Amino acid sequence: MARLDTLLELRQAESNRLEVAHNAVKSSLTAVIASLDESIKDVRMQIRKTIDDDPDLRQRGELLASIPGLGDRTIPQLLAYIGRPERFGCVKALIAYASLTPMIRQSGTSLDKRRGTHPQGHREFRNALYFPAMVAGRYNPLVAEFWQRLKAQNKPGKVIVVACMHKLLAIAYGVLKSGKPFDANHHKAVIA
Repeated sequence: MARLDTLLELRQAESNRLEVAHNAVKSSLTAVIASLDESIKDVRMQIRKTIDDDPDLRQRGELLASIPGLGDRTIPQLLAYIGRPERFGCVKALIAYASLTPMIRQSGTSLDKRRGTHPQGHREFRNALYFPAMVAGRYNPLVAEFWQRLKAQNKPGKVIVVACMHKLLAIAYGVLKSGKPFDANHHKAVIA
């Protein structure tokens, strides 16, 4: 996954250069972009093959695919970053690993401020959840309900997205830990 991210960043950089490049170097940039496209395609195929060839990874990937908001790009990232869910003692440990815990700065009674998420943790993991959380906020019934509740409380947009990233990761952890596909009515059934 790290290699794919690197190749995508390189391709974007070369595409940006192509937009403003002199005609003398455009052919060189086009050739590099074509080569990067081929490498990206190969790495994506290797990722897919790795998941398909391993029954455990394939099964966990299918479980994650049952969660609205997670797609073909995010599922391999979650499989790579989480690994086996058993390595995290609880969902809070996974949330902390993903750098989604709030940062609290406190010094006695004079300072009690919350300042975004804690900087320690896996930044790439956190970044991988941003757009899926936005999609889940629209199409995943649990996350969408949570999104609307926070919006009704006049929370800022970024706060809502980060909270939904947190919730989406907790749902993914629950699905992986239980070994059962996502069920939006599971919480209601447990309460009843």
